[in-house]
Amino acid sequence: MSPRPPRPHYRRGSGKGRPSPGQGSRADGRPRPVPDPLVGTEIEVEVGPIAHGGHCVARHDGRVIFVRHALPGERVRVLVTEGRPKDSFLRGDAVAILTAAPERVPAPCPYAGPGRCGGCDFQHISLDHQRALKTAVVREQFLRLAGLEVDVEVEPVPGDEEGLRWRTRVEFAVDAQGRAGLRGHRSHDVIPVDDCLIAAHRVIDSGVLQTEWTGCRGVDVVAADLPEDAVLIPLPESRVPRVGQRVETASWTGEFELQARGFWQVHPGAAATYVTHVLAELAPQPGERALDLYAGVGLFALALADALGEDGAVLAVEGDERAVEDGIANAADLPQVEFRAGTVDAALAGLREQGIDADLVVLDPPRIGAGREVVEDLVTLGARAIAYVACDPAALARDAAYLLAGGYRLRSLRAFDAFPMTHHVECIAVFEPV
Repeated sequence: MSPRPPRPHYRRGSGKGRPSPGQGSRADGRPRPVPDPLVGTEIEVEVGPIAHGGHCVARHDGRVIFVRHALPGERVRVLVTEGRPKDSFLRGDAVAILTAAPERVPAPCPYAGPGRCGGCDFQHISLDHQRALKTAVVREQFLRLAGLEVDVEVEPVPGDEEGLRWRTRVEFAVDAQGRAGLRGHRSHDVIPVDDCLIAAHRVIDSGVLQTEWTGCRGVDVVAADLPEDAVLIPLPESRVPRVGQRVETASWTGEFELQARGFWQVHPGAAATYVTHVLAELAPQPGERALDLYAGVGLFALALADALGEDGAVLAVEGDERAVEDGIANAADLPQVEFRAGTVDAALAGLREQGIDADLVVLDPPRIGAGREVVEDLVTLGARAIAYVACDPAALARDAAYLLAGGYRLRSLRAFDAFPMTHHVECIAVFEPV
């Protein structure tokens, strides 16, 4: 999503009573935030290191500015787009590159850049250097939040075209004229586009961008393994079709059916890559007991069940009831798999109270991570190995610290570039008891 246009300046009130007429107020009567005087102005800065979130760190008069569309070591002119007088930091966009870094490349997408689509953070960076910057972020987060120096390099995932044409699921926004597009960065503005270069070919070939979507707030396009053509779902949805996904690794094959808007990895090579690594690291043995937390429709649960055999057991916990229904159907021929609808913290609390343990755990939480309570309950199960799949390295590093405090150590860490051209990175950390 592209940068939000500069906010208008409001007159400052007295700080007491009602806001001044120029300041305005929210619907709830509270005064609107007063923007910093620098908002809307341009300043020259030296760009510092990459930060978690797709921006670089720069400084101006002692204040931090988070700068998008820049590279470490560059000198740029920044348009300040957000900030308030008492904020410790501002946000801005590099609108002119005065001294370019050698890793800077022309953005392949005409909609990438300041004031345009906000979906990609790194189109102006060579693909190899994108991964180097993501590597630096992962290492920094683990050092800062977990006190660990990790030897990790962000690895490519098979299935994209030099970082493009990988996104198999895209939700397009629709503007007042019924045109499908993408939103600006930290903005509700819809930017109509003729193409999206990170979207899979079948997403674009669906005709979504040439169709008028009057009366819709958006349209979801899903290019699953089945059906052959991408599925289009106008929003708000009235009926959600079902799709099929097939995961094939060197040692295991799984087939899944789910509602088209249900969660599935968006990079075509991600699911097989993650399953391969998790199974290799956990080395499940026949008859063991495993937990699959935040299980979705059962990607890891089914792979574990086949490895554990009929004498083993897998408990899959998922909060989305529709995903649980799909997971139960996907595991219909695997009696050793039990799907349970509910929150992970409640499920773990129940296992703890019953004195039930587990040999193996896989957890794949949402971006916010599992959190202290879940991790502390998790360590009481005494699993011989825990595989933590994470799309946010900061949340993973924070939870790694909780696992370390609970008597586990980090055995391995890998990072995968499952979201090229963006700042996002997928990590899989494996922990074992000290």
